[in-house]
Amino acid sequence: MNVDKILNELEKKHPGEVEYLQAVREVLESIEEVYNENPQFNSAGIVERIIEPDRVLTFKIPWVDDEGTVHVNLGYRVQFNNAIGPYKGGLRFHPSVNLSILKFLGFEQIFKNSLTTLSMGGGKGGSDFNPKGKSDGEIMRFCQAFMLELWKHIGPDTDVPAGDIGVGGREIGYMFGMYKKLASEHTGVLTGKGINWGGSLIRPEATGFGTVYFAKEMLAAKGETFTGKLVAISGFGNVAWGAAQKVTELGGKVVTISGPDGYVYDPNGISGEKIDYMLELRASNEDIVKPYSFEFEGSEFHEGKRPWEVKVDIALPCATQNELGAEDAENLVKNGCICVCEGANMPSTPEAIEIFHKNKLLFAPGKAANAGGVATSGLEMTQNSMKLNWNRDEVDEKLHSIMINIHEACVMHGTAPDGYIDYVKGANIAGFLKVANAMLDMGVI
Repeated sequence: MNVDKILNELEKKHPGEVEYLQAVREVLESIEEVYNENPQFNSAGIVERIIEPDRVLTFKIPWVDDEGTVHVNLGYRVQFNNAIGPYKGGLRFHPSVNLSILKFLGFEQIFKNSLTTLSMGGGKGGSDFNPKGKSDGEIMRFCQAFMLELWKHIGPDTDVPAGDIGVGGREIGYMFGMYKKLASEHTGVLTGKGINWGGSLIRPEATGFGTVYFAKEMLAAKGETFTGKLVAISGFGNVAWGAAQKVTELGGKVVTISGPDGYVYDPNGISGEKIDYMLELRASNEDIVKPYSFEFEGSEFHEGKRPWEVKVDIALPCATQNELGAEDAENLVKNGCICVCEGANMPSTPEAIEIFHKNKLLFAPGKAANAGGVATSGLEMTQNSMKLNWNRDEVDEKLHSIMINIHEACVMHGTAPDGYIDYVKGANIAGFLKVANAMLDMGVI
C-alpha cells in the first residue's frame, strides 16, 4: 500500500474535504505495516473500498418558522460501512456541518464501533440547521421535516442514527415520533431515546464516562491513578459534563471547562453543584461559558483562549475537531501533563499528536477513548431488541467493561519494542482488522 498515492487520488476525487482526508491519512499511516503483511487485503482492494462510503444521501429540508417564513436547510446521511452490522452514528445539527466533516466522522465511526466489539457499522449524518435560538415548535417542525426524508433510508437492522452536537433528547423525540408515524412501527431505529420509551440509562453521560474509564486504564498501565490529579476539560456539553462527574468520582480535580467564547479556570475544582450548573449553561441557548465566572467566586474567565495553557496533569479535549494544536501541545508538555485522552472526535491536530508521541505522553485518540457513547447506544439497541431495560449500575458496568476491552486491544496492537504504547496505532489496527476480515469473508460487494 502506498499511502501518499492513495491519498493523492482520493483528494482528486474529493478536493477540499480537509477533515475527511486528515482522518483517512491517520488511519492508513497506522495500518500500513499490518496491511502490507497481509497480501489478501491488497488483492481484495480493502483499503480502496473502506475509504469510500457505501453511499452519501443529500436532501433539502424545507421548514416553516413561527412567523410563517419558509427556510431550506441541507440534510445528509453518510452510510460508510456495514460489514459488521447496521450503519450506526450520530446526527449533528450545526451551521458548520458539511460533507467533509460528516465523512470524517463516519469514517472514524467504522473503527470506533468495531473496537466496541458490538455489531455496528459506521455512519454519520446531520444538517447545517442551527437549533440555537429556535423555539420548541420550530425545532419540532424542522426535525419532522428532516425525518420525512431520512426515514426511508434507516431502520433497526439497516441504519440506526443517534444524537450528536445540537441533537439531544428533545430532537431525538421529535424525529422518533415522525418515524413512528411514517413507518407505523415502534422499533429501536434511533438511540438516545427517552427512558420512558426505549432509551438507556446513563446515555447522556456515557461518552464522558467512557473517556475517563479509558484514561483510568492508561494511567494504571503506568502505575498512576486519578487521585489528586488536576484535569483540564474543554467543552461544556454532555461529554464534558459526564467526564467531570467521573473524574471527580475517581478523586481527580477538574479545573477548566470551555466554550466558543473562551475558557473558565476554577482552581477550587468543578464539582458538585458546579457540575450541575453545566447543565444550566447548556440549556441557556447562549453557547457560552462566561456566566460560570459570575456564578462561582474564585473562578476566572479567559476570553478567546483554550484551556491547554493551564498547568494540569491530565487533559481531556471534549469539544470539537482540531481544537488542540501544536502550540497547545507544547504548553501541555511544558506544564508537565502526563496524559491526553480525547473525548471529542479528532480534537488534536496531527502536529499536536506528533508532539505527544515525541515526548512519550500517554495519548489516546477519540475513536478509542470516546467510544463509550456509541457503546452505550449499542447497549440501548440490545435492550430494545430484548424488550427490557437494565438499571443504571448494569449499564455502567457493561460500559466500563467495554472500555477496558478497548484499552486491551490498543495495548495489544500498539505497544512498541521500548514499551511505549502508541494508542493511535493500536486503535486503528484493532478496529481495521475486524472490519477488513469481515469484508474479506463477504467477497467484493
